[in-house]
Amino acid sequence: MKTTAPGLIEKPALQRTLSNRHIQLMAMGGAIGTGLFMGSGKIIALSGTSIILIYMIIGLFVYFVMRAMGELLLSNLNFKSFADFAGAYLGPRAAFFLGWSYWLSWSVAVVGDAVVVGGFFQYWFPDVPAWIPAIAMLLTLFALSVLTVRLFGEVEFWFAIIKIIAVVTLIGVSVVLIASSFVSPTGVTASLSHLLDKQAAFPNGLFGFFAGFQMAIFSFAGTELIGTAAAETRSPEKTLPKAINSIPLRIILFYVLALACIIAVTSWQQVSPSKSPFVELFLVAGFPAAAGIVNFVVLTSAASSANSGVFSASRMLFGLADLGDAPGIFRRLSRSSVPFISLAFTTFLMLLGLLLLFIVPEVMTAFTIVSTVSAILVIFTWSTILASYIAYRKKRPDLHEKSLYKMPGGVPMAWVSLAFMAFVLCLLALRPDTRLALCAMPAWFVWLAVAYQFSHFRGRFQANQGRAL
Repeated sequence: MKTTAPGLIEKPALQRTLSNRHIQLMAMGGAIGTGLFMGSGKIIALSGTSIILIYMIIGLFVYFVMRAMGELLLSNLNFKSFADFAGAYLGPRAAFFLGWSYWLSWSVAVVGDAVVVGGFFQYWFPDVPAWIPAIAMLLTLFALSVLTVRLFGEVEFWFAIIKIIAVVTLIGVSVVLIASSFVSPTGVTASLSHLLDKQAAFPNGLFGFFAGFQMAIFSFAGTELIGTAAAETRSPEKTLPKAINSIPLRIILFYVLALACIIAVTSWQQVSPSKSPFVELFLVAGFPAAAGIVNFVVLTSAASSANSGVFSASRMLFGLADLGDAPGIFRRLSRSSVPFISLAFTTFLMLLGLLLLFIVPEVMTAFTIVSTVSAILVIFTWSTILASYIAYRKKRPDLHEKSLYKMPGGVPMAWVSLAFMAFVLCLLALRPDTRLALCAMPAWFVWLAVAYQFSHFRGRFQANQGRAL
């Protein structure tokens, strides 16, 4: 095996060292993102109790996207990422756009997670600038990711367990408070009647209901991580279907029940749009010590999401280099089969992204900006997966017939899901804080078009030079 520098291997060969328990917990952890813990307060303030309907609608379409992805990945185990099957069925330009956009979406999302970590850290140390814990977290995750792929799986495994325990505990405590008709210091009685209040369903009308979709989409970002990890998973034909099939149950448990409990205990009027409703629930209930513990859990949740992002972004950059869509240096692996150069470059850019905390010091404002950019790129990623599925059904009906894991609804449902993605994209124009990111994002795709033409022109030039020699 050829080496180019001490500890680095030029010939890429990702190892399938992630086990079933890693993938299942990564799938569950990916479903419990920073958007749920941090952003759900803003959605409740906008949408009231209809937030539950928002999450159920988006969760339904996310499930169909993941089923399409699952069938595509299992139709050819040589596919290592979304960019692979997009290139096979939509062409190299689609693979180029998807790969780089997914890389950027996670890079931006990690910046958002780091911003949130800084904000949660200020719960205990309000005088500490948010950028200090944010940078410390990124450097720690980089150090852990450099070691081995399996270590990443272990870190994510325990992060996911902490998040799951936190949500289950919140649901359990809420059930007790509701059953005992607990009265908070603010005078609110815990009751299921808060969920049935007609005025709470659409407090800001349809405008508020639709505005809630942006943060909810960001909450689901990371669900597709199991597809990125497929290249490093043992027995993907068994682990991927199991992880994808459990998505509806995770949505009901981690989103619908948890948010219903928050509203039932505190009522939607008491939820702060700029704070985590999970932490606020225990404060309102008069348990400040428990609120501190939950704040720690939410902080680890953001770190978990960032951990997934560092992994996904570095692997996608590695895949782009493997396809020739990124400089070849990003194909180099360490002796422990970690794409070190891709990891280091991506982490460096994430650190630069934290300059946003100097420009926009208010944590929730900065978080909204980066989460909107990430949401737009996630919608693009999911849409490309659906478009790839439609092309796959047209070009390779033989593979679909042999598939043991077919997408429910097939091509018609893929088109319906695509229409929904376009609808959500239009909703981002409703509010000024999301409209700005929506207007700025076309510049990214123009840049990708220019970069694609340049890279392929350079490739043809080099090929012609080789033939001339």
